[in-house]
Amino acid sequence: MSTEYSERSWQSAEGLTLYFRDYGQANDRPPVLCLHGLTRNSKDFEDVAAHIADQGWRVIVPDMRGRGKSDYAEDSATYAVPHYIGDVLALLEQEGIEKFVSIGTSMGGLMTMLIAQAMPQRIAAALLNDIGPVVDPAGIDKIRTYLGQGRSFPTWMHAARALEEVHGESHPSFDTEDWIAMAKRGMTVCSNGRIAFDYDMKIADPFNDADENAVPPDLWPGFEALASNPLLLVRGGLSALLSADAFAEMQKRAPNADVVVVADAGHAPTLDEPEVRTAIDSLLASVK
Repeated sequence: MSTEYSERSWQSAEGLTLYFRDYGQANDRPPVLCLHGLTRNSKDFEDVAAHIADQGWRVIVPDMRGRGKSDYAEDSATYAVPHYIGDVLALLEQEGIEKFVSIGTSMGGLMTMLIAQAMPQRIAAALLNDIGPVVDPAGIDKIRTYLGQGRSFPTWMHAARALEEVHGESHPSFDTEDWIAMAKRGMTVCSNGRIAFDYDMKIADPFNDADENAVPPDLWPGFEALASNPLLLVRGGLSALLSADAFAEMQKRAPNADVVVVADAGHAPTLDEPEVRTAIDSLLASVK
């Protein structure tokens, strides 16, 4: 598997310099755009992006504002889905991309549905990873227990153990190496040598202010707009954010969608699971 990618940037409307990884080469296929979750960044997709690029696809993986190598916003109120979508549209404009395949985990899936609602012609196919039009309030409450706490750790082992304490129920089959790998994707070594989460703690401000900032209202029209194209729905069988009932309703409204439930995962599957990789390959094979 080739893990090579270019490190590139683009500008937000107010002049933030935002970072993205660019795997593969532009060709006549629509590129694949991987959109991460609330506290995550482009490193989450490093294995699956390389896998897709090896099959001849260009894969673009941004760090949204306030995450990873992208600038932090001066105004924390801009840490909200509409601003993230504006940033993505600026990236697509810079790269001359009219149509793309969207892989969205959690917050990235919310962005995907809203883009589909406003501009359905731009999305050639989509994967929604453990997210849907209905989000379980218990899952939101869980996120609020750890979001923006600003903890730091002396070693990667300490960081891994801290993640396991918070997220162990979501990944009961993870071993120590898995937790260390997750830590290295979601954290960074700071200038003082300690390890901290790789995002601006102020992303918690709008998320905690009101429920409408956490989850945009009425996402069913956006979801149904996705259903007319190839669609893959992935759920963690232990998910606290996407309930089994909501997932069943999604399948009812998108009867042609492919479905994968990762039995031993909560929020969210990594997309590195063998059954998910097979489904991703199938999804991409159906893109025209």
